Amino acid sequence: MSGEVLAGENHTGLDFKTVNNFAKNLAEIRNYGIELSIVIGGGNMIRGRDALDYGIERANIDSIGMLGTVMNALAIKAALENLKVPAQVLSAVEMPPIADLYNRERAKNLLSSGHVVIFAAGTGHPFFSTDTAAALRASELGLDCVVKATKVNGIYDKDPMKYNDVKFFPEVTYSDAIKLNLNVFDTAAFALCRENKIPIWVISIQDPDWVKNITEGANVGTIVRE
Repeated sequence: MSGEVLAGENHTGLDFKTVNNFAKNLAEIRNYGIELSIVIGGGNMIRGRDALDYGIERANIDSIGMLGTVMNALAIKAALENLKVPAQVLSAVEMPPIADLYNRERAKNLLSSGHVVIFAAGTGHPFFSTDTAAALRASELGLDCVVKATKVNGIYDKDPMKYNDVKFFPEVTYSDAIKLNLNVFDTAAFALCRENKIPIWVISIQDPDWVKNITEGANVGTIVRE
């Protein structure tokens, strides 16, 4: 999930009305009996491209971004707990007592006990995106599917927000997604999911039925698989 979603109409920072609504959506998905984990980005806290324009090194930008994801994760956790939904933040970077350090077995136990698990700080390393963190956690935990909730309703050959002459892909293979440089997901993330046979489902979070679509497996968005 992009962190930018949590900014609401403010475009930056946290809009707690949006956070609360998102938590309600997550609670609804969990109530279907689905084991649910979230990898959250930090785009609402820092715009990496803007920082690069001022000569700040990418490694430093990514470290700041990791901290932004922790803030977002803690906000989601608080909103879920307010709804009486058990939730836990697991961070790839040590920061007790704010969040527990990521541990594979602990994550599996939390999921099986009904917790929503929120993975923060990406992979813990610069130069790896939220997409790669999601693919990595899904691979480590043997999850059934990665859902990327974004601003568009699937994968196109180019940005549908900028161009009119776009081609929509209802389904595409991992290899073709990499070959065609379809930028909705990072190449490393595509490759990880391909290696571990984890399908990627790209949907629009702006669709009012996005929760229903996930829980009922609706034929919407784009599926990436072999």
